[in-house]
Amino acid sequence: MPDALAGNAIEITGLSKTYAGSGKAPPKQALSGLDLTIRAGSIFGLLGPNGAGKSTTINILAGLVNKTAGKVVIWGFDQDVNPRQSRAAIGVMPQELNMDPFFTPRASLDVQAGLYGVPRNERWTDELLELVGLTDQAESYARNLSGGMKRRLLLAKALVHRPQILVLDEPTAGVDITLRDMLWANVRRLNEQGMTIILTTHYLQEAQEMCDEIAIIDKGRLLIRDSTESLLHRTDGKALVIDTGGPVALPPLPQGASAEWRGDGRLAISYPPSRVRADQVLDALRGAGVPVIDVASEQPDLEDVFVELTRR
Repeated sequence: MPDALAGNAIEITGLSKTYAGSGKAPPKQALSGLDLTIRAGSIFGLLGPNGAGKSTTINILAGLVNKTAGKVVIWGFDQDVNPRQSRAAIGVMPQELNMDPFFTPRASLDVQAGLYGVPRNERWTDELLELVGLTDQAESYARNLSGGMKRRLLLAKALVHRPQILVLDEPTAGVDITLRDMLWANVRRLNEQGMTIILTTHYLQEAQEMCDEIAIIDKGRLLIRDSTESLLHRTDGKALVIDTGGPVALPPLPQGASAEWRGDGRLAISYPPSRVRADQVLDALRGAGVPVIDVASEQPDLEDVFVELTRR
């Protein structure tokens, strides 16, 4: 077994996947020469618009979809050379609520553990049920569980074989705040214990808060991979949000700055900090007699970066 935190948890090189066409539909290329590394011990965000290739990438990692070309190494094991070891190193919490409605959570976890060949004396079913808050529902049929409880069970099933890597595919889609907070608390705890976490989500604020590093893919190709902090500094844009006490006539602003009135009556002035300073904007307002009762600065967020990169 490779050293747990010595390098990369996942190394993807030249990964391509083409789905065969059916009828008059032509073949579809979902991935086109994707290169991606994910550092061991990180919380990594894999982001992209619908159809970007995220689900195909995850399914290839999980061994559910065969790649067309390329190389995948999971926890030091080449997927083509050591398929069993590479598959055992990863657990996937899928987006779909796929489970047997007539199994109890306890039975579901025992069956899942058996599929991974976990000996009975090494199973941690009770601990998993407690981890995800399903101890009281351990003997209830899955069909009687709420949607949130079913998501908790999916997380537990992904962990039965104690994988080194956990993939969360849209884990908080349609869940309430309580479940989301519980999920993220568990994820942080697992990560602190050394587990590598891979997250796909359309809630970009979650990715910004949770992830150390982020990759954005589109049309099967990697657009960018960087630390979350570095990504947030890529967009050359800030905004000053100013309370003027009410609508006023605006003076000419420094070149590159633009203004708009927001629904709450405040004035938002956007500017590129590489060319315009905040004090230049404020001086222009004060010089024209525009009252500045209160002012706040807004930084670009991950959504701004995402939109800019995918629009390109």
